[in-house]
Amino acid sequence: MRLILMAGVAALALAGPAMAGSLADAPAPSPVSAPAPAPVSPTANAQTAPGPVPLAQLPDAVLPAAYRLELSVDPAATRFSGHVEIDARIAAPTRFVYLHGRDLAVTRAAVTIAGQTYAGIWQQVDPTGVALLTFAQPLPAGAATFAFDYSAAFQDGPSGFFRTKVGDQWYAWTQFESIDARSAFPGFDQPGYKQPFTVTLRTPAGLTAVSNAPEAGLAHENGADVHRFAATAPLPTYLLAMMVGPFATAQGQVPATAQRAMPLPLRIVSPRPNADKLTFALENTKPILALLEDYFGQSFPYPKLDQITAPIMAGAMENAGADLYMDSMIVLDDHAPTAARRLFGMVVGHELSHQWFGDLVTPKWWDDIWLNESFANWMGFRIGQAWRPDLNIAGGALAEGFEAMDIDALSAGRPIHQTNLTNAQIDAAFDRITYGKGGHVVAMIAAYMGDTAFRDGVRRYMAAHRYGNATSTDFFAALAEVAHSPEILPSMKSFVDEQGVPLLAFSPTGVAGEYRVALARYRRLGDTQATPARWLVPMCWRSGADGGGAGDDASRQCRMVGPEGATIQAQGVFMPNAGGTGYYRFSLPTAAWDRLIASADRLPAGEAQALADSLLGEFQAGRASAGQMADMARVMSHNPDSYAFEAATSGLAMLSEGGFLDGGALAAWRGFVGELMRPMLADVGFDPRAGAYAGEAPERSQRRLRIVGQLMQSAQDRTIASRLSEATRAWMNGEDSALDPTWYGLGFAAWLSDAARQPGGTMRAARALLDRALSSQDPVMRPAALRAIAASGRSDVARWVLKGPGDQRLRASEQLQMIATVASTTATREQGYGWVRGHLRQLLEGGGGIFFASRLPQVMAGFCSVAKAEDIEHDFGPALKGKTAELELERVVERVRRCGQLRDARGAEASAEIARLR
Repeated sequence: MRLILMAGVAALALAGPAMAGSLADAPAPSPVSAPAPAPVSPTANAQTAPGPVPLAQLPDAVLPAAYRLELSVDPAATRFSGHVEIDARIAAPTRFVYLHGRDLAVTRAAVTIAGQTYAGIWQQVDPTGVALLTFAQPLPAGAATFAFDYSAAFQDGPSGFFRTKVGDQWYAWTQFESIDARSAFPGFDQPGYKQPFTVTLRTPAGLTAVSNAPEAGLAHENGADVHRFAATAPLPTYLLAMMVGPFATAQGQVPATAQRAMPLPLRIVSPRPNADKLTFALENTKPILALLEDYFGQSFPYPKLDQITAPIMAGAMENAGADLYMDSMIVLDDHAPTAARRLFGMVVGHELSHQWFGDLVTPKWWDDIWLNESFANWMGFRIGQAWRPDLNIAGGALAEGFEAMDIDALSAGRPIHQTNLTNAQIDAAFDRITYGKGGHVVAMIAAYMGDTAFRDGVRRYMAAHRYGNATSTDFFAALAEVAHSPEILPSMKSFVDEQGVPLLAFSPTGVAGEYRVALARYRRLGDTQATPARWLVPMCWRSGADGGGAGDDASRQCRMVGPEGATIQAQGVFMPNAGGTGYYRFSLPTAAWDRLIASADRLPAGEAQALADSLLGEFQAGRASAGQMADMARVMSHNPDSYAFEAATSGLAMLSEGGFLDGGALAAWRGFVGELMRPMLADVGFDPRAGAYAGEAPERSQRRLRIVGQLMQSAQDRTIASRLSEATRAWMNGEDSALDPTWYGLGFAAWLSDAARQPGGTMRAARALLDRALSSQDPVMRPAALRAIAASGRSDVARWVLKGPGDQRLRASEQLQMIATVASTTATREQGYGWVRGHLRQLLEGGGGIFFASRLPQVMAGFCSVAKAEDIEHDFGPALKGKTAELELERVVERVRRCGQLRDARGAEASAEIARLR
């Protein structure tokens, strides 16, 4: 699963009134159930008591072998119904069977064994969806078929079986990772169980139905369509997919490859308003899939591939043969902004790589989900780059890793590989540590081993566990077999099992060109814990006469560095993280920093990001100065790589946004940005009209976007803002060509800001922009407009958003994203905080699943105050205790506290240094 972390807040659906429906819209029938039993001692007799409720893995008392699902699904209804049969094997005689089901109205539960049917009583015994079947007499051991009749409610947010209205038509999709299949049907909902599924979907006539396997037959019975699908390959429940609606489809084939003799059927399936923007995804999925077949050395493992979109997804999901995406990720065309095409390549590469690494080979339990996601994160950037080198997708590969370091450096946290996960903890494992840190660690090991050796280890792992389950240990063993380096395994295990960020501190030994390397645990100012550093770090470095020559392998050297440290040779300009692939920060003597900073305009993207991250890390630790960050910004802003350009001023922007700078320093910062950026804008030009830069090199387009953003937001350049505002005004008046989609976000913000010059003007403008947005299903414009409204910084607009605009066209998930944006915007942060605090229970019960509950505290992460950290802990700690979001709250509290401590300690010093930039 590919997550957009902050966008995850958008996926919560607030509880609201039921919508009118038809097929499954009747009241839920009375369930076959009884009060939950009290947990008993594990030693209790299984014939008289069920044993303790399993809040993590189920006992292997029943092993599922095959599922047959027949569901009646009308997306216009509020409920759906189903009949499910599960072939299984019962290990020993028992009256009690634990399985999964959440909020299901079960009207029949039975099991047939050797021709005899036993009626069972269904009981949901835990809110996470653990259920208990109780039988009047012991079931004999052996082959059995469980059968259930039930109904359930559709979800409004992207978890379980969910639905939403697009235009005037209803659509439904499933999103089951991690433990939401249990809200759609009874079963054994954990990744270690893989079995085939045979799906039948009864729908209103004329609707399209999609599942993992090809549709094997379509019949018409009693006015409904009956879609019968072939049996799937063995799958865990979380990879099952079902979609129903009046979809538009674009169909084609992926041509045969060296690994696959026959063409592969391919479709893009999307809500009908997107029908004219499906060709790009159809044609560009083909080369991405072929590149993946070449890397894995084997054919696509399923008989067809559907790429499906939903407007309220907050990311993407790798359902076997039926990937699901947020609309805007793949509904685009050749003229889409550079950022959108970059995202397409990376996310499609990520999700399709999962078809092998995650679907074909699946983890046995959620503690190894990091391996799926970390590998796919690395692979998405790699394959995206191979697909379209001109988009420079690889340049963003490490950004998530450096971002994860800010989280990983906190005392509150977890290692990548977190064992003994309970149901309540599983969703929290899908975070920046799994994606950002894990992907960076994979990149580090791959770079150290060498591309061919790492690929061969991956192929060995895939071949050994095809259509089965595996663990991290299995993956490590496959790498060890090809690495021929005894240090690879302990190194990787140290990064997977150890929380935190290594710090490599370099000091001259007194011998020319020689440095002593000391390994420590990176800590921010105010963190006094003394946990030792236990990593084995695969360090690679470059040095030379200048900072160029990044592609010169002769200048690159590598060695392992453990707690005992090391001594290395490095002459001239010294880059301690060659390629930026190392998951560590570095500390240098002043003279070495100065030489490296002076070369920042010539560093490749990964090394530029490594420099910016480590220098900011040094400032946050109380060592580097704001003046050094300004020196870096001056030089690195001239780096031609757009990712390096973006990293150049990121540290100084943190000082501005965190309230470190006093009035004089803030004015100096704005002037500094303006002086840097205006000559650059004169060089690349600026015309906001649609198509003004069609056919231009993507890197140049992206650089222009970043320059304009810096001028408008950091420098507060009125000339730029006015030009964007005028273009947006013309666009609002019906001149569609006045504003290219590249400029939607900045243009809407500029127009709303200009409207504030008139009393009540921003409120009128916000209402007009909302109407324009909700009158469209455009997957780029609509969310950009809603974000701009919520981020206006105006208290009257914020009150309106928090209250709810009252427009029925606004989806519940969109309203939640707007609320999250209000709470994340500096000027309205306190208003949003108060709303979230007052509606916490409603938020937690809303049904956003993995995309929401574990990330709710992130909306408060922008504060920078010791006192506010205490408020957050007091206001939210008790309610989130034991919940999925508990760890994220601990991180946010510490992050806000550390920021406040840093500002108190270094704010005056930073202001004085920035003020001298005038």
